Amino acid sequence: MDNTKLLTVMLAIVIGIIAMLLVILGIVYITSKMKEQEEKKPTVEKNDGKLSKKTKKYKEYKVESIMNFLEFDTIVDNMISQKDGKRYVMVVECQGVNYDLMSQVEKNSVEEAFVQFLNTLRYPVQIYTQTRTINLDSSLETYRERVNNAKTELDKYELRYDEMRRSGKYTEEQLNKVYFELTKRKNLYEYGKDIINNTERMSKNKNVLNKKYYVVIPYYIEELGDAKYDKLEQRNYAFSELYTRAQSIIRTLSGCGINGKVLNSNELVELLYMAYNRDEAEVYGIDKAIRAGYEELYTTAQDVVDKQIKELDKEIQEQALAKAKYSVNEVRSARRRELETKQETKEDLIDELARLIIEENSETIGKETSKKAIEKIDKDKKKKEGGTKDNVKLDKTKRTRKSKTA
Repeated sequence: MDNTKLLTVMLAIVIGIIAMLLVILGIVYITSKMKEQEEKKPTVEKNDGKLSKKTKKYKEYKVESIMNFLEFDTIVDNMISQKDGKRYVMVVECQGVNYDLMSQVEKNSVEEAFVQFLNTLRYPVQIYTQTRTINLDSSLETYRERVNNAKTELDKYELRYDEMRRSGKYTEEQLNKVYFELTKRKNLYEYGKDIINNTERMSKNKNVLNKKYYVVIPYYIEELGDAKYDKLEQRNYAFSELYTRAQSIIRTLSGCGINGKVLNSNELVELLYMAYNRDEAEVYGIDKAIRAGYEELYTTAQDVVDKQIKELDKEIQEQALAKAKYSVNEVRSARRRELETKQETKEDLIDELARLIIEENSETIGKETSKKAIEKIDKDKKKKEGGTKDNVKLDKTKRTRKSKTA
C-alpha cells in the first residue's frame, strides 16, 4: 500500500513538471510571434510634433564615376596627377642592357654603377616593367606610303627612258645613265614590297613581345611644408622637383650603360592605356584611339573641301600618268603603222623617185633614152605585180589542197 502511494506521488510530480515546461514553451512561442508581428508593422514616432512612419531600411547602391576606381586623376605637364593633386608622378623610360652577354669586368662595372645609383636615392622610386605585343600597324602605313611614292617615281622614269630611247636624240651613254637610275628605282620598289609582305607576316604573329622598363618617381605636396600655395604653384613646384630627380636618375643610370628619357604627356597616356587595356590594346592601339578623338569630349575632322581637293589632286595625278602612257603607246602605234606603210609601198616609192630622177635629167641622158628607161621601169613593175598575183594564187591553191587532204 505504501509503495502504491509513493508511485502515485512521483507520477503527480512528473506530470506537474511536464505541464510547467509546456506552459513555459507556449509563453516563449507566443512572445516570439508577437515580436515578429511588431517588427513587420511600421512604428510611429514623434518628430518635432509631427508623426512620421519609420520603416525598415535597406542598403542602397550608388553609381560612382569610373575615375574613382582609377589610380590617377589626370595627366598634365608630363606628370600623372593623383589624389586630387596631392601626389604627382614622373616616369623615366630606360633602355635595358644585356647583362648575360657581358664579360666579368663589364658586369662588375655595371654592378658598381648600380650600387652608386641606389646610394644617391633620397626618395622612394618604383621600377615598373611592361610587356607589350609589338604593334606594326604604324610601320606598315609608313612603308605603304613610301612604296606608293617609289611606284610613282618609277612610272615617271619609265616614261622618260622610253621617250629618250624612241627620240634618237640621246647618246648611248646618256641612255645607259637613265637606265641605271630606272633599274635602281625598280629594285627599290621591289624591295619595299618585300618589306611590306614580311612585316605583315610578323604582325600576324602575336608571340612577338617587347619589354619596356620604367622608373616611377613620386612627389608629395606635403613635402612643401606648411606654406600656403595654390594648385598651380604646387604643380609648378612638383614639376621642378620631379624633373630634377629624373635628370639625376638618368645621369646615374648612364654609368650602368642604361639610357633613359622622361616620358611626355602622350607617352604617359600610352603607358596607362597599355596598363589598363592589355587585351584591347592589341586590337585597338592608342594611336587609333587618339586619332578617333576618344580622349576629348568632342571630335574634330578635316575640312570636307580640303579632303575633296586632296582626293582630286590624287585622281588628277593618277589619270595624268595613265593618259601619258596611253598617248605614248598611241604615238608608237602610229609610227609603227607609218613604218609598215612605207615598207609596203617601198617599191612604188622607189619607182616614182626613179621616174622623177630620169625626167629631171632627160636632157643630159637624152629624151629617147629617158623614155625607154621609164618604160622599162613600168614594165618591171608590171612583172612584179603579176608575179605577186601568181604567188598569191599558188598559195591559195596549196592551202586548198592541204585542207582537202586533211
